[in-house]
Amino acid sequence: MRQALLDGTYQPSPVRRHVIEKPDGGERLLGIPTVMDRVIQQAIVQVLTPVFDPGFSPNSFGYQQGRSAHDGVRQVK
Repeated sequence: MRQALLDGTYQPSPVRRHVIEKPDGGERLLGIPTVMDRVIQQAIVQVLTPVFDPGFSPNSFGYQQGRSAHDGVRQVK
């Protein structure tokens, strides 16, 4: 796996699909990645987060660690 990542030949595995029934009768399709793909995703997040987080506005609350939509609402109030 490491060599494939270094060589640029790594191909993620297909995600496992699972259908979740909604209360209103609809369905939600859930994709479950393999453990190895999840580990690689997390490693990428850990490298890129410190690079890009400083560029976010202090007023941005979406998808930032330690910040939530509730925090944004509290700031507006």
